[in-house]
Amino acid sequence: MKTIAIINMKGGCAKTTTTINMGYILAKDYDKRVLLIDNDKQGNLSKTCGVWSYDKPSLADVMTGEEKISDIMQKASIMPNIEVIPANMHLLTANLAVIKDDEKEQATIISKELEKVKERFDYCIIDCPPDINISVINALVASDEVIIPVKIDGYAFEGMDELEEQINNAKVLNPKLKLRGCLVTMYYNRDVCMQGKTWLQNQHYPIFKTHIRRTEKADEATFTNESLIEYSPRSGAAKDYKAFVQEYLEK
Repeated sequence: MKTIAIINMKGGCAKTTTTINMGYILAKDYDKRVLLIDNDKQGNLSKTCGVWSYDKPSLADVMTGEEKISDIMQKASIMPNIEVIPANMHLLTANLAVIKDDEKEQATIISKELEKVKERFDYCIIDCPPDINISVINALVASDEVIIPVKIDGYAFEGMDELEEQINNAKVLNPKLKLRGCLVTMYYNRDVCMQGKTWLQNQHYPIFKTHIRRTEKADEATFTNESLIEYSPRSGAAKDYKAFVQEYLEK
């Protein structure tokens, strides 16, 4: 099983959209067994996949040791061969509880749980919040690769240095971790986007050739709890996500 952390310190750059559509394409087009982990207390991935709830266990219970990942997986409504570990606001208090527990191995909770289910899946994709907390550190320690969605604007590169530092810190416990690449999202054919891509390349960050075009369809899809691929398969962004996954697999 290959584990991928989708992360950026900035919000609104399509981390959840990228996680959902990458997982959907891997499952539908490539017949891969996919596990999605919602690592954001807002639970947007969980809502899209039809598993958001306060009545059932979530990632918070895994972090505190009350549940095992294998016991709380739920089938995603968007695709039958996708399973999901949901999240909700309980993750906030769970992260605080883990930090306060000095006797717990705080950074390896998720990696140890994923080790138990690695034969069941081909890919695990972890949707991370725009933050650095103990569950995000867990995601980095558990992952093989990091993909950073980047929306090019005046604030696009804030936090990149800190994120790179956190990736390097995680390599102490997880030497195999590598930055697979930055994925430019919400792209439109303007000088600012082209300049942003050039800046990333000049800063030694690997960058995917494929970029995801800006589309209102992505926003509309959040109201229907569908992947963009399901909601608007002919949209430019849907085609871009398919091209991105192909590039990812061939790179």
